[in-house]
Amino acid sequence: MKRTAEGCRQTVSEARPSGRATSKRRPGSLPEELKSTIQSLKTRISFVLRVTEVFRSIQGESTHAGRPCTFVRLTGCPMRCTWCDSEYTFTGGEHFPIEEVIGRVRDFGCNLVEITGGEPLAQREAFDLIRRLCDENHEVLIETGGYVSTEEVDPRAKIILDVKCPASGEVERNHWPNLERLRSETDEVKFVVADRSDWEFAKQVIAKYQLEQHAKAILISPAWDQIDLKQLADWIAESGLKLRMQLQLHKYIWGPDVHGV
Repeated sequence: MKRTAEGCRQTVSEARPSGRATSKRRPGSLPEELKSTIQSLKTRISFVLRVTEVFRSIQGESTHAGRPCTFVRLTGCPMRCTWCDSEYTFTGGEHFPIEEVIGRVRDFGCNLVEITGGEPLAQREAFDLIRRLCDENHEVLIETGGYVSTEEVDPRAKIILDVKCPASGEVERNHWPNLERLRSETDEVKFVVADRSDWEFAKQVIAKYQLEQHAKAILISPAWDQIDLKQLADWIAESGLKLRMQLQLHKYIWGPDVHGV
């Protein structure tokens, strides 16, 4: 994926026809051929994504853990969770046309694809990427932090919604209507828990939004190196709730600081 979106650049002077008579138009308005060129450029530019990495590995989280999966990790995130493990996605990345990203996914030959970040839905173009991958009959997972509305996500994709608990520092930015859109057949909800306060908060949200009925799975994930795993396991076991404790398999296999695995 070395080629960038240079093909999206074109000057108006390059696109203007020469030696052609022009019709009368209102003062200040653009000729029709320039309007067409500008609209074409807007359309082409809109299908470019900022991408941190595309790689194949195994799924490390959710009910899909352990399955071979291709990951498309998009750049940028509006939130700054205190325990974030992907800060390297906040800036940088490279710009690629959506077709090139899809081509890379095809090359890996893996039907399960996860769109992640950063916050993947922060880029409007991600919604088109999701639709295109679904059109190609990929099983598409969306790992979203819940700040951006999921309303326009292609219904064929499966949502994994990360509800921010108090210790994240971003609890006020949860977009609560996303919880009301969860589908019990396909969608999962995740709580990253760093302490007892997070655990109590998670239980309150589960009860308020009746997540045991409205989500396929409720995932309780320990904040890395911030909470005793045995203690968290005890809380889950004693709760009587339909929960799933999840550990990030990729971190235990390759270590917490390795990217692209």
